[in-house]
This record gives sequence, structure tokens and C-alpha cells, in this order.
Amino acid sequence: MTMIKTLRVMLIPNKKQNTRLFQFAGSARFAFNWALAQEKKNFDEGGKFISDYELRRLFTQFKQQTGNEWLYTISNNVCKQAIKDAVIAYQKFFKGLAQHPKFKSRKRNKPGFYADPVKIKFSSTHVKLENIAQSKKKNRQSANWFRLAEHNRIPTECSYSNPHITFDGLNWFLTVGIECEAPKPAAGADGIGIDVGVKDLAICSTGHVYKNINKTSRVRRLKKKARRLQRKLSRKYIKNKKGESYRKTRNIIKSEKQLLRRTHRLTNIRTNHIHQVTTEIVKREPSFIVMEDLNVSGMMKNRYLARAVQEQKLAEFYRIMQYKSDWNGIRLITADRFYASSKLCSVCGHKKKDLKLKDRIYRCPECGTVIDRDLNASLNLYHYGKSILTH
Repeated sequence: MTMIKTLRVMLIPNKKQNTRLFQFAGSARFAFNWALAQEKKNFDEGGKFISDYELRRLFTQFKQQTGNEWLYTISNNVCKQAIKDAVIAYQKFFKGLAQHPKFKSRKRNKPGFYADPVKIKFSSTHVKLENIAQSKKKNRQSANWFRLAEHNRIPTECSYSNPHITFDGLNWFLTVGIECEAPKPAAGADGIGIDVGVKDLAICSTGHVYKNINKTSRVRRLKKKARRLQRKLSRKYIKNKKGESYRKTRNIIKSEKQLLRRTHRLTNIRTNHIHQVTTEIVKREPSFIVMEDLNVSGMMKNRYLARAVQEQKLAEFYRIMQYKSDWNGIRLITADRFYASSKLCSVCGHKKKDLKLKDRIYRCPECGTVIDRDLNASLNLYHYGKSILTH
């Protein structure tokens, strides 16, 4: 049995390659908007749904018109997949699975495009993309090869699926799926219950406590610098305001990039901390892991906790734990959202209904147990997982 594992690696393009990547991303956005406009126009005129095949045929005719020759400098697979994405988005709207698709904007949408999985090639240090070099001469084909920021990150001898190249505002990233063997179910140590929160990132039923990275001096110092940069940028915008509109100068663009680097740095530190914690938990090879189905969107509505919840990246922690459990053959059990893990006594099972958020120590009125609130919740989650497996 096989499974698809998705890997992400940063590209290091030169200036010419960087320009071509933006051209490919712009062509993908153009093809998506063109297909969406054709579907919308056809629907307004009372016509039937236009299939993906028909739209691609019309797009080929559109490229042959005067003024559209620039589309031939772009790989055909880029526009073909963009049209297919627009068709899928339109189908999901009519099935009631999503909202009406919007036209992509150069300012708001993240630049990105699809690469052909058959023609993509990897070496230990580089990746080859299709039609980046505009010349067919052999001495110009080196422009198709992009440096990878991580060596030997992606295996060279395997089949690839759904490769995408995206730009996050600072760097280009390649995401690709690879086929690998599904792991056997873990039969190692006992299970683990994990309670996540704002005070600490994760508290395990084994007693391990993983601290909140946002309380460290390193992150606080970076947040302080980011706030200063934000205020500096706001003053520049006000200074260059002309009437009701804002004039973006080169100094403002420079300040925006500085702020973006700072916010990316903070995000990377938080994500890296989550990866370290989840990897350490998975390496213990538990037979099962139990986590709570937290209502993160509901927690974000609390204006006193919203920022702390956002910086803690609880949804990202659950997502990473989910796929790492699958990769290692560990069963991940999700406790019901309304399971009272914090209010139940982990020793006698008594439910303390008047427990408040400020009560950090759990004191059971029945058996007299005194225990840390979060550790008590993680033990209850562990017992919940045991009961699920035994039934």
C-alpha cells in the first residue's frame, strides 16, 4: 500500500529566472480569469456549463489572435491547469460546496502556477522546470535548472504528483507530492493524551510540558521590532497621502519588505517550534495519540485571547500532528469538542461544573486530588483514547 507525501522546498532563482517565474504566475492568473469570465458570460446568456475541454480549445484560438502571441512563451501546462482550476471552482459553487469563485488580483492573490509532473526533474541540488529558457539552444538550457535551498530534500528516483510553485512575498517555494510506502501501524509504547493551550503549547499525559515559544525573550524582541516598523510604515503612508489616496514611494516599498521579513521570521520561528515538538512526540512511537477538537475560530472571537491563540498556531499544531501520525503509522484520536476534559477528575471521574478559566490547579471535592489543570486534562484525554480502543 502506498501513500502520497507532500514536500516543500525553497528555490534560489537568479534575476532572469525570477522574472520568468513571475511571468508564469501572471499567465496562470490571466488564464484563470479568462476562463471564469467565459463561464460567467455564458451563464448570463442562458447557456450551458462549458467543459474544461471546450474552454482549452477556445483558449487555443484566443492565443492565435493578434496581440496574444506572448502566451506562446509560457508553458502550455501552466494555462491548461489554471483553466481546469477555474472549472473546478465553478463546479463546486453550483454543487453548494463553495462560494462563487472570484477573479484573481495581482495585489491580493499569492502568485503561483502548476508544473508538469512528467517533465519536472530533480537532482540532489537542482530542479528542472519546463520552458523557463526561451531559447532551444543547448547553451541556454541551463536556465531551466533552479537551485534548491536544501540538498537531497526530494528523492530523484520516484514519481511526482501535483507540483506547484508559489511566491510568499519574499521567496519562491516548490511543493510536490511523492509516492512512498505506507507505514505499518505502530505497536510501541503506550498512548499519549495531549492538551494544547495558551499558557503552554502542549502538555502530555506522560508529564512532558512544551513551553509557549511566544513568551521567550527572542520572540518578544522580534515582536517589538515589528511593531516599531509598523508604526514607521504608517507614518510614511500618512506623510505621502494625496487627498483620499496614498502614494506608495520606494521608501515605503523598502519598509514594507523589512516588515514582511520580520513577520516571516516570527512565523518561521513559531512553525519550527511546532515541528520540533510534534517530531519529539512522534519519535516516542506511541500506539495512539489523543487530542481535543478545539473550536479555534470560536476562540478567536474572544478579544482578550484572540492574539494569543493566533500566535500559538493551535490549528497548525493539530494539522502537523495529524500528518506526522499518518506518516509513522500512529493512530490519532480526536476527542469530541464538548468532552469536558478539564472539568473531569482524572482519578475518580467527578465533574467539577464550576471550574473557571483562571483556576490553574484542579482540586477534586470528591477524592481530594490536587493536580495541575492542564495535566489533568491530558490524562482525561488519554483515558478517552483507551476507552475508544477497548470498545
